[in-house]
Amino acid sequence: MPPTRMARCNCARRPMSDTHPSKGSKIAEGAGLSPGPDTIGRLSLTARILVVNILPLALLSGGLFYLDTYRTQLINERFKLARIEAQITAEALAGASEERQEALLVQIGREQRMRMRLFDAEGELWADSFALDTPAFELNDVADDAWDEQLARMLDRTVDTIVSAEPVARYIEPEAQSADAWPELVQAREEGLSQIRLYEWSDGTPVITAAAPVGLNGATLLTVRNSVDITESVRSARSALIVAVLAVLGASALLSLYLARTIVSPLQLLAHAAQKVRQGREREVEVPRLPERSDEIGQLARSVSDMTSALRQRIDAVDSFAADVAHEIKNPLASLRSAVESLPKVSDPATRRELEQIVTHDVRRIDRLVSEISDASRIDAEMSRATLERIDMAALVNAIIGSRASRAQDDEHQIELTTHGFAAHVEGVGARLERVVENLLDNAVSFSPADAPIEVAIDNDGTWVSVSVSDAGPGIPADSREKVFQRFHSVRPTDEDFGNHSGLGLAIARAIAEAHDGTLIAQARSDGGTGACLRLRLPAAD
Repeated sequence: MPPTRMARCNCARRPMSDTHPSKGSKIAEGAGLSPGPDTIGRLSLTARILVVNILPLALLSGGLFYLDTYRTQLINERFKLARIEAQITAEALAGASEERQEALLVQIGREQRMRMRLFDAEGELWADSFALDTPAFELNDVADDAWDEQLARMLDRTVDTIVSAEPVARYIEPEAQSADAWPELVQAREEGLSQIRLYEWSDGTPVITAAAPVGLNGATLLTVRNSVDITESVRSARSALIVAVLAVLGASALLSLYLARTIVSPLQLLAHAAQKVRQGREREVEVPRLPERSDEIGQLARSVSDMTSALRQRIDAVDSFAADVAHEIKNPLASLRSAVESLPKVSDPATRRELEQIVTHDVRRIDRLVSEISDASRIDAEMSRATLERIDMAALVNAIIGSRASRAQDDEHQIELTTHGFAAHVEGVGARLERVVENLLDNAVSFSPADAPIEVAIDNDGTWVSVSVSDAGPGIPADSREKVFQRFHSVRPTDEDFGNHSGLGLAIARAIAEAHDGTLIAQARSDGGTGACLRLRLPAAD
């Protein structure tokens, strides 16, 4: 029966780490298994997920090359066995008769599946176990190999090429059956020691020969073994490893593609929507919020959607602000232009003084508008760069009241401050919070009668710090309490203050409050009296 075909083996191979210390890294680099930072930066997210999940499996497939080292170890062990067998057999043949020698050759050859030849002192073939009995094995004819056996030999050659295995001589039966045809026999006769030699049959299986001197008369023994079992063992392990790696590789690739789809697809939707928003081609682009996802991708989608909505509101606010600014400045400019054009045509001194007063008033009004508009437009930018500090609102309000009194800014109004004796600390920007309090007091002073006090109360419930400014003016109707915080909205009971107020004070105060994560609202007085109450609420500091 023909022996099972095996993979190629080379006992003279050396480990790759000994012969080519950098070869493994070059192979991995050439295969794209360890891309550099620039390469990674050019890979899509899907490709990166695939690389990360497949790379460990690719490293695991390096076990194919470890099996080559395992095969080398098996051959080395077989070398030792062949040497021992040759020496023991030679010793047994040395003291036996011719009939006994032939019987031993046949018996040992059949049991060990070897071909054993005995050469006399002149190097002539004296006995051959294959001639004395049925051959113990047959060398495979590669012409009859099936496709899977050819594929196995091709894989063996590929591994040999990758690990730079040293070539092995092909096993060929010499035509002249003499000792001189076998280099190992010649060396054994010259040195008087057993010799081992590795060959390779055409099907890639190893052929191990061992030569040993027999007795002292110059006879030599040659054993030939076709170690098919080594190749079978290595190929079986290699096939099992390949099947396992391919199965896990396929599963990993499918799972990676599924993972990439759950990550990349929503990101592509968000990127596409964000690009449309950036280009501004579609005003009502809906950024997907992905409400069905509660993971980080869903959080990102909702954050991007909220950010887009806030951006649109900011753009609309800027457009509206620009239109309001143009409208508010045009009025004093038109008045100023009319007065300036009329001055050269008027000769009456009283009329000229009146026109000059109009010019002065309009110039001051424009200057006030420009200052207020500039301040309002810088609030968001300044707050984004500001460093928050711990501020005691009671001390801040008390200092502002004292400063206004010293500068006579309250038009003889009495400002009464009420606190509850405990700290009212917040985290914020002192200069901006001071501006809020100043605007609230200015608003209260402008509406309160001269003999009515302005009441300021500070409270802290542990979560919010409240600053309430109450006046004794005409009050604010319930349906107009939000309008007072609109830009350039100013309703005065008389026209005597026309042009002296920009209508931006409360709008600026609310913008600053919201920048501190607080609120500013208008409401009725808590005591039920006549007047309005503006209430500032800020998060209490820890």
